[in-house]
Amino acid sequence: MKLYNTLTRKKEEFKRISDPVRMYVCGVTTYDEPHLGHALATVIFELLQSYLEYRGINVRRVQNFTDVDDKIIDRAAETGVGWYDLTQEHVGTFLEAMDGLNVRRADVHPRVTEEMEPIIELIGKLVESGAAYEAGGSVYYRVRRDEDYGKLSGRTIDHMDELARLEPDLLKENPEDFALWKAQKPGEPYWDSPWGPGRPGWHIECSAMARRYLGDQVDIHGGGLDLVFPHHENEVAQSESATSVVPFARYWVHNGLLRMAGDEKMSKSLGNVVTVRDALKSYSADAIRLWIFQSHYRSPATYDDENLAAAERAVRRLRQAANVTNVGAGAGDRYDANHVRQRFVEAMDDDLNTPRALAAIFDLTREIFTAQSNGVDIADGQGMLRELTGVLGLTLEEPQLGGDADVAEVEAMLAKRESARQERDFATADEIRDQLISMGIEISDTPQGTTWRRV
Repeated sequence: MKLYNTLTRKKEEFKRISDPVRMYVCGVTTYDEPHLGHALATVIFELLQSYLEYRGINVRRVQNFTDVDDKIIDRAAETGVGWYDLTQEHVGTFLEAMDGLNVRRADVHPRVTEEMEPIIELIGKLVESGAAYEAGGSVYYRVRRDEDYGKLSGRTIDHMDELARLEPDLLKENPEDFALWKAQKPGEPYWDSPWGPGRPGWHIECSAMARRYLGDQVDIHGGGLDLVFPHHENEVAQSESATSVVPFARYWVHNGLLRMAGDEKMSKSLGNVVTVRDALKSYSADAIRLWIFQSHYRSPATYDDENLAAAERAVRRLRQAANVTNVGAGAGDRYDANHVRQRFVEAMDDDLNTPRALAAIFDLTREIFTAQSNGVDIADGQGMLRELTGVLGLTLEEPQLGGDADVAEVEAMLAKRESARQERDFATADEIRDQLISMGIEISDTPQGTTWRRV
């Protein structure tokens, strides 16, 4: 199996350094509901774990929650909700959303506020070695002392004005130094430390949590492409300086970002987010996962209702193939699906090439229908379909919409409406549309066919 390593900028054969494989994934900052961008990253790294386990490799996945941060403090002040209550609420909404997407939880979900002792210990090591220094109750990392700084992102220290812009502070020895510990400001949450009351900087948190739950070195460190600099760059620097273990992470794996139609990044700051909760009102978990996998994980994924509606139709096809009556059961001719598993594995071994893996699955679906119509026993094919889609986390179960509508009923009504339209019985077609609206179902007639969603 090969994975693209951001550190070396090339695909490399995956060779584990531990058993189980140690995987650390940067999680969310818990100040708002999770959106589909968060879902994309979480689903990708859950898939990586799932596929490694499918290949017989044990994995321990750790994915954190950042539950104290400037954004959390600002949102708490805006809403009048206590910062701790705000974070607890959104830890819950994140886990609920991921459950709704059939995401298996990580083996450990550490929270920054529960990890102060190892965080302070790690900062202490950096101060003791001279890699960091205290100033005015805060602690900063000496970037220019680290000759390897910039090796992950490819940036040089002399071109890192962004670091100074992100963390302006007159107390720093150099503008590019970054905070490991932030002295308490009036009204902010704080913890006691050898340098005075305060709270950790963002970057040190992940180094400390990875070290506590996985050791000084990890096999895979994952996160979104937007975290390469400065977050992951700073993690590399502080972790390797504190432990002298190089590399801190053997493989750096980064997923592409989610964009809206029109090539605009989905972002809370831009106000264009689609929450997981809202997406699940309109589309099944299987459809959302399939839509994610239709793009390679290192490429941008584009949110578009037509794309998701197409994914829903594609999932319906998979579901039909998995459940179609095996009229040839016990017949002499049996469909052999082993060639499909081989194609699937070859695709996934090539840096998790899910588009190619899906192509193999949909070819299998077509072959199942062909074999079934010819009276061939398709049991092995249906078993293979469930096996491979299971690796992708698809359940192939009928989605439960709730209320008065279920999928079969909606599909039957849409079929009846389409027949009425073909016969130019528009009164009946409009009546069915009104019935669907009363059931909380919105339909859209497109050149590619009729789509529907719950509203």
